[in-house]
Amino acid sequence: MSLNETLPLLVLVSSLLPGLIIFTLPEERRGLRNLFNMVGATLKLLLIFYILRGVMLGEEYIFRHTILPGLDLVFKADALAMLFVTLSAALWFLTTLYAIGYMEGSPHRSRFFGFFSLCVTATMGVAMAGNLFTFFVFYELLTLSTYPLVVHRGTEQAMRAGQVYLSYTLGGGALLLIGTVWLYGLAGQVEFTQGGMLAALGPEYTGQLQVIFFLLIAGLGVKAALVPLHGWLPLAMVAPAPVSALLHAVAVVKAGAFGIVRVVYDVYGVEFAQSLHLLMPLAVMASVTIIWGSLCALFQDDLKRRLAYSTISQVSYIALGVAIFGPMATIGGMVHLVHQGIMKITLFFCAGNYAETLGIHKISEMDGVGRRMPWTTAAFTIGAFGMIGLPPLAGFISKWYLGLGALEAQMPWVIAVLLASSLLNAAYFLPVLYRVWFQPRTEAWPGEHIPMQNGRETAWLLLVPPLVTAVATVLVGLFAASAMSPLNWVKLIADREYLYWLP
Repeated sequence: MSLNETLPLLVLVSSLLPGLIIFTLPEERRGLRNLFNMVGATLKLLLIFYILRGVMLGEEYIFRHTILPGLDLVFKADALAMLFVTLSAALWFLTTLYAIGYMEGSPHRSRFFGFFSLCVTATMGVAMAGNLFTFFVFYELLTLSTYPLVVHRGTEQAMRAGQVYLSYTLGGGALLLIGTVWLYGLAGQVEFTQGGMLAALGPEYTGQLQVIFFLLIAGLGVKAALVPLHGWLPLAMVAPAPVSALLHAVAVVKAGAFGIVRVVYDVYGVEFAQSLHLLMPLAVMASVTIIWGSLCALFQDDLKRRLAYSTISQVSYIALGVAIFGPMATIGGMVHLVHQGIMKITLFFCAGNYAETLGIHKISEMDGVGRRMPWTTAAFTIGAFGMIGLPPLAGFISKWYLGLGALEAQMPWVIAVLLASSLLNAAYFLPVLYRVWFQPRTEAWPGEHIPMQNGRETAWLLLVPPLVTAVATVLVGLFAASAMSPLNWVKLIADREYLYWLP
């Protein structure tokens, strides 16, 4: 086996092996557990940076193992896979740091970090899947590895949220399986192929392909939280803050959105999907989700639930970009996979800091918190402004390209959706920012767990990650035109894989 075949497996093993070891460690072996966590996260980043360089130079990294005749397990580190892999690995590194600080002193930490590592391993498998079968296997492993994290606290509320989470995600998995098996019956092994592989099927299969498409999108739409498949996500906010960050920015929700990208571009092919009239219903579904999620966010007093509904809205920008037939929208949707992850993880880190430091869980409890926790609140402010889409932050870049794509595709109603969404984003974020910076504090904090020490507002492991991601929110917007930006990588993907069909 060559090095190029081995590297995708090593990316998986770099989190799988530490996770399995962590399961066996006693609770008191804190230092050893943290060592395995950080070594795994660091090694994964190093492997990914090596593969990124090779992908830029045109190298291929493909591992294939035949399970049964006509049924292969395939991992392929192509440009699109590396977009998702790099985002997940970088944010996993920061989330691991954050989780070490957040979970300090809590019970069952070895179990928590073991499943934490398995979750990231499953996400890597989803990202690097080279065919629909491999994608399905790791998509379901992601469900199984995140359930213990959702119910980690073991309270009645957590167990109920876990039951709802399993009901939704296993139901979505069943739809995805039906669509996958049906498609295998028509086309054989479904490889993720540039331009898709289904256009060769005759017109007599049109009706079946349309039904299969919506089965696949429904199965993926559960994790992507498309309306009306989104009900599990707000309930899952009962999980610890690092898990919320993982669900929203690194793993579960992104896996659903990423799967939609794969189905449209690498299974059907965007041109073929357009000819089957499949893209407009997806665009409408995404648009409804964008507006509905924002409207629901307006009425949430619980901070994490407001952020959850914001995620429901924001992740659908990815599906909307995929569903608009044109290069600009494609770029806007795919780059939002990265931009939304960076912005949303910043907000969840900050929400966790407020809860862990001062016992703040509700927006109505946040008056004046900016004076007590200025650095955390500055990071929260940047994340919120990015979500609204203020230039030159990351969110503005995504919305700019989506807007250009809508004009290019002669779909002006999408511009109205984007404007309405931005106004609603402002309506549910700006009152929070007013409270934290300008409202006076008239009562004690709900519960101050971490007192001020030498001018430091909270534990450094809780403070550094949101500051890093807040700075990244600024930099990826400010330097969007640079050679190393996410936007430039997405343009590379578009040039190589997706837009070849354009005149």
